[in-house]
Order: sequence, then structure tokens, then C-alpha cells
Amino acid sequence: MGIMPHTDIGKALELSLGLDIPFWPQLPNVSYYEDMYLQASEHFPGISVDVENQHISFDSARFTSELAEYSQKMADKATFTLTDEYSAVYHRFLAEDLTGYPAIRGQLIGPVSFGFKVFDENNTPIIYNDSVRTLLFDFLSRKINAQYAELKERNENAFVWLDEPGLGWVFSGFSGYDDQIAKREYRGFLESLSGPGALHLCASVNLPYLLIMGTVLLSLDAYKLETLPKGYTAAIAGFLKNGGIISWGIVPTNSDSLSRETPESLTSRLLDYWDVVAANTDIKIEQVAKQALVAPARCCLKNIGQVGAANDSATTNINSCKLQPEEQLVETAFEYLKTVSRILRDKLDLPEN
Repeated sequence: MGIMPHTDIGKALELSLGLDIPFWPQLPNVSYYEDMYLQASEHFPGISVDVENQHISFDSARFTSELAEYSQKMADKATFTLTDEYSAVYHRFLAEDLTGYPAIRGQLIGPVSFGFKVFDENNTPIIYNDSVRTLLFDFLSRKINAQYAELKERNENAFVWLDEPGLGWVFSGFSGYDDQIAKREYRGFLESLSGPGALHLCASVNLPYLLIMGTVLLSLDAYKLETLPKGYTAAIAGFLKNGGIISWGIVPTNSDSLSRETPESLTSRLLDYWDVVAANTDIKIEQVAKQALVAPARCCLKNIGQVGAANDSATTNINSCKLQPEEQLVETAFEYLKTVSRILRDKLDLPEN
């Protein structure tokens, strides 16, 4: 969702600002500091960053020794705001006029994913360390609240996605941090947020499980569902009745899938999902649509190909003025997304915003 392959910050912002709900792009090809895990790590005790080798590590002894200093800095909001060093793109986005949009969006990696991704000196994910995990949840809650406050100054309807692929890992039998622990801790985490709880993940996971986590907005890769299981419909209806909003990731961002689809075929697939909800609950399809966002299916890119790109654009020179295949793929997906939105509005007689 927020991650884009572009190396031109201005072009990435132009694409984002061309959407109904713009976001600040994360551009890891510009700098390692644009990586979502690195951005979340800024000022967390015990963290070391190897920029050259693009690696984040954690040291338990250093964590303990830095706790006192960290506790003294907790009252300073600068401890939790994203600095210019850790994202030039974010601050470029904040400098734009964002008042005329129905909403704007931020994003940050969630604590479960961060906890699984970062390892300590014993090569163990830090999520298994109870004291570290407790602080991590609190730390990222403060970072999200800080970002939300900055975005809300630019647009009243700002929100921040929590990118949480790690919630797909809690169902693994090999994980010592399971779905029940995650559900208990995540509800408390979402309650600590000053803005609406907004959860995004691309991983395959039980949809009813996510819908009862306490989130207000849920974003998922809907494209890969192919068909919506009837067993999901009661949970979807309950979520919508409570005022929840679902972001349906319907436009694929891998070249193999996108090359087989049109905006019309993607719209038809999404309407099929909504028809299943309407046929098995007392929620009408128009209500599903009114509480829906449409989005790209995934925030990562796979099977990069030549969708909409000329063959001679496949160059490795990032300074070339030609679009890279990855960039062209994203731009094609964004155009499909806009067309899907227009078709849905026309079919269901929905307002523009």
C-alpha cells in the first residue's frame, strides 16, 4: 500500500496525491531510511542500524542500559516523531496542501511484525522477550499517535495504517507467540491509539479473526480470495454494523495477475464478493459499498514484468528518466484502481466522496 518502487520522490508524491485518499510513499529504493522497519526503529532502546548492509539488530544489554535515558525522553514528543533523516518523503508529503481531500493516510509497521522481524544477539525474535515486547507495543503506539497528530493538522480525517504481515505468522504452529496472545495484546494496543485503529496486511489470515481485533478500518488483499467464503459473511456484517470500514485490495500488483485483468473484470470480482455478503446477511450491497475503500491488493511487488511498459525500459540505472518496470506496474495498477472506483460509483449510484 505505502511502499512504492520509485526513485523519484516528486513522481511518487504526484501519483499519491492523484488518489482520492493520498498517502506518504515509502521509497526504499531511494534510501534505506525509507524502509518501514527502519523508520519504526528510530529511538527504540537497544537498536543498532547497519545502513551499508541494510540490517537492524537488537542487543539486550544495550536495551537495559538505555532504558533510563529513554524513560527521561518519553515526555518529549520528538522522541516519537519521524525525523527528516528517517524519511525525507514523509516531510515532503506534510509540506503539501492536503486540506481538500476527504482523508489522508499514514502508515507504520505494527508491533507484531516488527517483533518477529528484529532479532537479538541470540538470533531470537524480540517478540519472544516479554519485557521488550511490552515496551515495543507502547513505543509504537506513541509513534503512531505522533504521526496521527501531525497528519491530522493537515487534514481532519487523517488515519494511520498499521502494516501487520506478522499477524499471519501467529497462526503458525512453530510460533511461540500465537493468535490468542496476539488478539489479547492487540486489542489493548488499538485502544491506546488516539486515532482510528486501522489495520493492513497482505498475509493470508482468517478474516473473522481480524474483524474482532478492535480495529475500525481493515485493509486486506481481497484479490487473492477469488471467492468470498460464506463463513466470513456474518463477521463482515457485524463489523459493518458497528461502523467499520473495509479496504478491499482488489487491484493486483504483480505483473502476471494484472496482465490477465481489466478494471471491468476486477470490478466484477469485487461485486461478486459483496453479493455473497448481501445474499447471506441482512446487509445490502449498497451498504457494503458505502463502507468500502478500494485499494491495491498488496504493498509488495512480485513477478515484475512488462505490464504497460516498453521492453527497453528494463534498465538497472536508477537515474534513467525512463520508468523502471516496477514503477510502470504500480502506475498501471493505480490507473486501474481509479477506473474500478468510477465503475462502482456509477453502478451503485454512489457519491464522489
